[in-house]
Amino acid sequence: MKNGILLLVYFVGTLYAVQAQEFLYGDPLPDAPELSLRGPHRIGVRTLNLVNEKQIDILNSKAGNDAVYDRPLTVEVWYPANMDEASETSVIYEEVMGTRGDTLRPLIPFSFKGRAFRNAVPKQTDGTEAFPLVIVSHGYVGSRYLMTYLTENLASKGYVVAAIDHTDSTFKDANAFHSTLLNRAKDIKFVLQEMVRLSSPESDDPLSGLVDAEKIGIIGYSMGGYGVLNVAGAGYSDTLNGFFTQMTQGSKAIAPLTASHPEYQNQVDPRIKAVVAFAPWGMERGVWNAEGLKGLRVPTFFVAGSQDDISGYEKGIKAIFEGAVNADRYLLTYENARHNVAPNPPPKESLQPGLHIDEYYRYADATWDQRKINNINQHFVTAFLGTHLKDQDFSKFLDVPQNSNDQDWPGFKPRSSTGMELLHIMGEN
Repeated sequence: MKNGILLLVYFVGTLYAVQAQEFLYGDPLPDAPELSLRGPHRIGVRTLNLVNEKQIDILNSKAGNDAVYDRPLTVEVWYPANMDEASETSVIYEEVMGTRGDTLRPLIPFSFKGRAFRNAVPKQTDGTEAFPLVIVSHGYVGSRYLMTYLTENLASKGYVVAAIDHTDSTFKDANAFHSTLLNRAKDIKFVLQEMVRLSSPESDDPLSGLVDAEKIGIIGYSMGGYGVLNVAGAGYSDTLNGFFTQMTQGSKAIAPLTASHPEYQNQVDPRIKAVVAFAPWGMERGVWNAEGLKGLRVPTFFVAGSQDDISGYEKGIKAIFEGAVNADRYLLTYENARHNVAPNPPPKESLQPGLHIDEYYRYADATWDQRKINNINQHFVTAFLGTHLKDQDFSKFLDVPQNSNDQDWPGFKPRSSTGMELLHIMGEN
């Protein structure tokens, strides 16, 4: 009897401890798939303020005469850190809801916790181990904190992850759309180069020696997807070039990013070994054509909602997937999901009555629990990047039955993998 009472007390105490633990973005739900769990590394986080000098200032260019400015970019970096196991790993991220409070919805500050340590000492690699680099590009509008569930998770598994605040595209400073059209790919390339420079063995930056510059992945969501695909080899169409020229009253600034430009393919960085494109925008607007998509040769993992009403599905994301005939590629589809297949869950502040519904729908999906989407994304991105950046064998998690309703997918708990489709097509070349 005494042992029974003690056992009951133990179970009650354990249940209370689980319930009392605060759920943070990226934490596993009870049915989280296997590879969604965090890795062995404690992680640090720091903010970089970079400047890309002498860039075209497209917002102040007139009649085809391109102005020039020094373009500021704020970047958040997560990385494996040297920390005592007893140290509490906690950070507060400062964010806003709304979009350009002066002209659209008012900006509402909020904060949320993460499982990292601000400015922790990077893990010492003593020259024997360096970590793959991952660059992350948010949507329009968004911020470097839009996908912390994924950036923290990847850093804990031995990646250095750099997420960009794209100037003129964030909640705080969203501006005319042609700045986003021009600068997405250019920002990604610049931040990639800066991260490689800062982490080189010759650098005096704390990141020195931390990155394996020959193993780089790029991740983009929505307009970030538009950017990473271009960086990886999918040249924009002449249709986009014409639209951009008309929009900017004559600027040819985007021409070097088009598939027809004679130097475009020479810009593709061979160190990029993997691409993840969440709901990439543009196909329905003529951003790509068959020739442009043929230029994508880097292994690519697409993620989409079958009811995406921003990027489109059949004639949008799936059409990009099908047209990228030279890439080894996957397409994970969340059935009945819309566009928000990448962000963190909705902040609690977005639940307040009286707010514009878009404060909630900037993050939430109409059908799926965003926390479940986050866990599934963690699982598949881990498998995909691990395959191409770490030479790990995750084939059993990637080569699964096409329809998840037919049988449980490997790595998923019984009865938990319904409502998804995973297509895989090998590249022709």
